Amino acid sequence: MEQVAKAPSHIAVTPRNPDRTLIFGGRYFNFGQVASPPNVMDLDQGRRVGVRADFQNFLKLAQAYNCIQFSCGYPVEPMDLHPSIRHLDGLFDKLTLTDKVVHAYALGTERIEDAMEMVRIAAGLTHEAFDAQPRMFTNINSTSPLKHDWPMLDGAMRMATRNQMVVVSPFTLAGAMAPVTLAGALALQNAEGLAAIALLQAVRTGAPVMYGAFTSNVDMKTGAPAFGTREFVRAMQISGQLARFYGLPLRASNANAANALDAQAVWESAFSLQGSCSGGANLIYHAAGWMEGGSSASFEKFIIDCEMLQQIIYTQHPIQVDESTLAVDAIAEVGPHGHFLAVIIPSNVTATHFTHRCCRIGGIMKPGWMMGVFGRINVPLPNKRRFWRNMLNRQWIRQSAKNLSLLSIGAKPRGAQEPIFNAEKCPALK
Repeated sequence: MEQVAKAPSHIAVTPRNPDRTLIFGGRYFNFGQVASPPNVMDLDQGRRVGVRADFQNFLKLAQAYNCIQFSCGYPVEPMDLHPSIRHLDGLFDKLTLTDKVVHAYALGTERIEDAMEMVRIAAGLTHEAFDAQPRMFTNINSTSPLKHDWPMLDGAMRMATRNQMVVVSPFTLAGAMAPVTLAGALALQNAEGLAAIALLQAVRTGAPVMYGAFTSNVDMKTGAPAFGTREFVRAMQISGQLARFYGLPLRASNANAANALDAQAVWESAFSLQGSCSGGANLIYHAAGWMEGGSSASFEKFIIDCEMLQQIIYTQHPIQVDESTLAVDAIAEVGPHGHFLAVIIPSNVTATHFTHRCCRIGGIMKPGWMMGVFGRINVPLPNKRRFWRNMLNRQWIRQSAKNLSLLSIGAKPRGAQEPIFNAEKCPALK
C-alpha cells in the first residue's frame, strides 16, 4: 500500500494537439471508441474480418464526434496488415487521422518503444520534453487468476519509465476466471490491479497509473461472457469506491453481448454506461461501437452509442438560470391563450437548445442508419447505402460536424459552470 499511495490522483495527458489535453481523475470523465475486435459489421456488407479501410473509417468517426475524447486500441483489427508491422501502420493512421489522445498496445519491447517514438516525433518533442509529462497511454490486462504476463508487464514498465500513463485492468469474469460471487471477483480484481500498480511505482515513483475495472460475469449455462448485467453495473459502482479509496483514477467500459443491433444491444450498453458513470469512471473504454462481447465493431452501433453519450454529457451540466432563461417576459406576452412558436428569444439563449438526433431520416427515427456525422439529412431510404459510402470518403467530414449539436467535455468536470457548447475547447466546432 505504501507503493500504491505514491501514484497521482489526477493525470493530464497532452496529445500532439494541446487543445485536446485530457484530465483523468476526480470528477472528470472521458469517452473512447470501441477497441480491439477482430471483426467489423455494417448494413452494407454484414459481418466480416476487419481491414485497414474499416480501421481508418472508425478513426474518422472518432475524430468527427466531440463526444469521443480519445482513441482506444485499434477500433477494429486491420487484419490485412502483417502483425510484424501492424502497430506501425495502425499508429501512423491514428496520428495522421486524429489529433486526440492515442493508445498503444503494451505487447513487448519493440511495439511499445516504436509507439512512444512515433508519438514523440508526431508532437515534435525532444526526448526530455516527451518524458516530462504523459503524452499517450496503454492498457494492460491480467491473466486471471493471479497472473500478469511478461509482454504486457514489460511494455507497462517501459511506459512507466518514460512517465506515460498505464491503465491496469484485470479481466475478472465471475464464474470463469474469478469466483462466482461478486465480492470474490472484486477482491481478485483488486489484488491483481494493485500488484501491478505497486510494481510500476517501484519502477518510477509517481508514475501515472489508473485503476482499471472490467469485472463482469459469465452465462452459467453456456460459459459465454455477459455484459451490461446487474452484476456488471454493481461491479463498476463498487470499483469506483475502491479507486477513490486508493486515490486513483478509474477506467470502466461500455460493453454488451448482443449479436445484432436490437433492444438487447441498446439496453445492455445503457446499463453499462449507467454503472460506469455512476461509479465515477474517468476513462470509459469501448464507449461507442462495441458488439458481440468484443468480437465485432459496428458502425451503426457507434452512432447509436454516440447518441447515448451526448445524452449523458448533457445531463452532467447544470442548466442556466437567469433573467433571460426564466423567460418571464415571454410568458407574460403569450398569456393563457397563446403559444411560444412565434416568440422571439435572443439567439444566445437558443443556440444550444434541443439538439437534433443523429440518426433521424425524413423526420422518423431510424437508429440503424449511419447518418450521425452529418446531422439530420433527408435522404430517400433506397439510396442510404450509396450515400453513406460516399460520405465516409469526403474530405469535409470534420467540417460537417459543425452542423451537429455535439457536446464536448474533454478535460471538463461534472457540473462545471461552463457553456455546454464550448468552441474554444472544441476545435472541430470552430
